[in-house]
Amino acid sequence: MAITLVNPEALPTVDAYRQVSVATGTKLVFVAGQVAWSGVDDLAAQVEECYLNVAAALAEVGGSFDDVAKLNVHVVNWTPDKMPQLLDGIARAGARLGTTPVPPATLLGVAALDVPEHLVEIEATAVLD
Repeated sequence: MAITLVNPEALPTVDAYRQVSVATGTKLVFVAGQVAWSGVDDLAAQVEECYLNVAAALAEVGGSFDDVAKLNVHVVNWTPDKMPQLLDGIARAGARLGTTPVPPATLLGVAALDVPEHLVEIEATAVLD
């Protein structure tokens, strides 16, 4: 595996992600921002679908969430009270994928995405051996 995830002792431990990833592979994979195309107006469901779409993109090139070095998560009109829905979507995706997707992540609140129906967009950078 090309990615090792680390939580340094000097930094806070966050359940949703690890603070650092160390990549030792040789092939970089950049996955475009993935959105939910199902049309469901539910943040948790859209987060789940985005994670599954990222996993599908990675599988196409021989990778998986175990190869993800970094995620960027963009959520429309983000407020902290949406965190339980975000975490629920991640947990549901992890259960379906059979993994715990916790690479380093940046969560960004945005005013809007490409269309009003999209509540979240997730992009990934992965490293393969």
